[in-house]
Amino acid sequence: MTESVARSQVYRDESVPACPEIYRRYPVVIIGDHQICAGNTLDVQPMAGPHMHSQVELNFGLSGSMTYWFNRRVISLSAGELGVFWGMVPHQVTDCAKDAQFVVLHVPMSIILELPSMSKLRAIIFQGAMISGANVMPHDPDLFSRWRDDLRQGDPQLTRIVTDEIMARVRRLDRDGWTCLRGAAHADLHAPLSGRAYERALGVEKMTQFIGEHASENIAADDVARAADLHPNYAMALFKRTVGLTIKQSIIRQRLDIAQSMLIASDMPVTKIAFDSGFGSLTRFYASFEKRFGRTPVDFRKSYHRFVRMDRTQE
Repeated sequence: MTESVARSQVYRDESVPACPEIYRRYPVVIIGDHQICAGNTLDVQPMAGPHMHSQVELNFGLSGSMTYWFNRRVISLSAGELGVFWGMVPHQVTDCAKDAQFVVLHVPMSIILELPSMSKLRAIIFQGAMISGANVMPHDPDLFSRWRDDLRQGDPQLTRIVTDEIMARVRRLDRDGWTCLRGAAHADLHAPLSGRAYERALGVEKMTQFIGEHASENIAADDVARAADLHPNYAMALFKRTVGLTIKQSIIRQRLDIAQSMLIASDMPVTKIAFDSGFGSLTRFYASFEKRFGRTPVDFRKSYHRFVRMDRTQE
């Protein structure tokens, strides 16, 4: 069995907390100012707690393996595998092999949204699934490594080239097939984007970023639409058609994701977590949490800690 990295060695990434005034380990972070970027290291280490960010994340394994806690599931990726997921889904590397090296790319969701043939893939990613490419090409290790090197140069022309090449790779992923590593809710096959696709994609991206960074505040659909300079009725229709959730549903989902991450990463009282994650009523928080996760916040926290203890006994 491949030796794992000690849990005391935790990864400090390049992210910036979105709301440090609430809690120093608040799970929503900003990576690369929401732009396309690459991780600052190939070496994988366990993370101190779950985090969430606005971009779509692509992980390609060069060597070893790593284990994710991803949206209440345990998922492992190994060398030669490609994992793709939306960063707004809570995720945490909980374990990895000592020789684990992965290329990690963060891609703005607008790049994924503007692809005209991606409706099914787009829907299942934004509804909370991690997918894996069915066919990895022989040149993928070199390709992903080169993309990382090019992005870290900070050259605008190279960045545009890499962006186009990643778009082409994702199109091929859709064509060649992919596997859902974590089942999402039923995904409607939304109509492909067309016409002013890029402008609409940017609007959805602005709305999701606003929700991600302000869900803990007293916001509503009108505030989200205003952040993207869109009429509320148009914004709500566009968001629902693209993401598969209403703006209100997305706000509640984001608050619940923040809450579950804080339950895992801290020993804060449930009441404080409820209000810090944006719920104005403890009753509403408990009802929403149990409806989404099928258990109380206290039971959820206990179940995660049991998973950690079991995982440690197997090392």
